[in-house]
Amino acid sequence: MNAPENLVGMAGAPFYQSLGNEEVLFEQAWKHGMPVLIKGPTGCGKTRFVQHMAHRLNLPLYTVACHDDLSAADLVGRHLIGAQGTWWQDGPLTRAVREGGICYLDEVVEARQDTAVVLHPLADDRRELFIERTGEALKAPPGFMLVVSYNPGYQNLLKGMKPSTRQRFVAMRFDYPPAAEEQRIVANEAQVDAALAAQVVKLGQALRRLEQHDLEEVASTRLLIFTARMIRSGMSPREACMACLAEPLSDDPQTVAALMDVVDVHFG
Repeated sequence: MNAPENLVGMAGAPFYQSLGNEEVLFEQAWKHGMPVLIKGPTGCGKTRFVQHMAHRLNLPLYTVACHDDLSAADLVGRHLIGAQGTWWQDGPLTRAVREGGICYLDEVVEARQDTAVVLHPLADDRRELFIERTGEALKAPPGFMLVVSYNPGYQNLLKGMKPSTRQRFVAMRFDYPPAAEEQRIVANEAQVDAALAAQVVKLGQALRRLEQHDLEEVASTRLLIFTARMIRSGMSPREACMACLAEPLSDDPQTVAALMDVVDVHFG
């Protein structure tokens, strides 16, 4: 978590299929020192988009997968004790501020509430990070950008982003792409031909129409890519769909069987 992702200096940018003006909006937000909030369902391309933009802007990227136990200290840093004594180790947020890079907090609403204390001064006009343990007050350089994301479908009264936090961000809403664009993504990412990509995407869209049938989530673009890769590797379409679509979407045997009925219609 403390090392930047190896995106700067790569021969080619991580593949991302633009669906609108999101690239321009992100770049303008960065130029004006504005933080960005990206909301959208699982597997719709939020993380890939941030990776793509970090490469495009030639910035180091620190990605943090937020969870229930993630505290402000995990982001800022802490004192460590070793054979040579005590020393301070920067967290990913502090390193991103020092280096003028992007700090991306994935599923930020999962983090503990005390993280807002350190994020607020960075996400408004102050653009400062105060490190209480060392007494430092770091002024973020022009290159620094704070990016957060979450899935609105997971929001509830206990885990939601407070308005006082949300209104500090430029917000972008992502969703699964239209069929033609999703086919290009699947074909590119899975390295399959257009015909197979179209067949897998058509199945994915059919499964998404079953959202109200005891499914907590619908088939993501990520799962469609996994399915196409397995089929390309030689696995039978039915086995690939079982392992990459039906089983990940539900633990209920009857629901899995119903999903496989849809698979049989498309790959029977």
